[in-house]
Amino acid sequence: MGLTMKLLIVSDFHGSREASHKTALKAKNLQGDIIVVCGDITQFGSVKDAEKILAPLITLGVPLLYVPGNCDPSQLVEVKINGATCIHGKCQIQGHVSFLGLGGTPISPFYSWFEMTETEIMETLTQGSKGCPLNKWFVIVSHSPPINTRLDLAFSGVHAGSVSLRRFIEQNKPHAVFCGHIHEAKGIDCIGETLVVNTGAVRHGNCAIAEFNDKIEVKLDSL
Repeated sequence: MGLTMKLLIVSDFHGSREASHKTALKAKNLQGDIIVVCGDITQFGSVKDAEKILAPLITLGVPLLYVPGNCDPSQLVEVKINGATCIHGKCQIQGHVSFLGLGGTPISPFYSWFEMTETEIMETLTQGSKGCPLNKWFVIVSHSPPINTRLDLAFSGVHAGSVSLRRFIEQNKPHAVFCGHIHEAKGIDCIGETLVVNTGAVRHGNCAIAEFNDKIEVKLDSL
């Protein structure tokens, strides 16, 4: 893996096998270096369901990093899926990029499967970041967006992102944050000098492509 790195970033399959196969085709045509999945692989499915969704991506033989979403079983944090790496609460080094993962979402009124208090979110990020060496690029892969950007604004008008994630970004200044969760808030925003990207739902044909070289360039794309 050279100094230039190309990523395909997706989120929110919600159990769509069609989206999974289209993502695999997109990744193959892109000839990228890494595939990043920002959660909600299943729609309240099992670990086996998650494996089935990820399988077409795993067969490409490209490094696949993922975090579980709030609609995924929290057991995904513990199990090992051959060919895919869960980075929730961990730091994964790929080339000159350190990836720190954060699955789940803040506590919501919807009682979904994988939710955490803001205290738990901060603890997860803080603990995971201890394993992150100083690298050229530091990236957070999160299911939830940080609060109070264009990327966490739900149709209801409520900002539904994480307070702790935003605080961690402001304190630690990662170069980029990739997230999903709020389907209607697809876009690109900034917190200080940190680039924040909500890829939109891959189930609806959305994705993002990032290139790391002397700088980070990100574009929203479709399958």
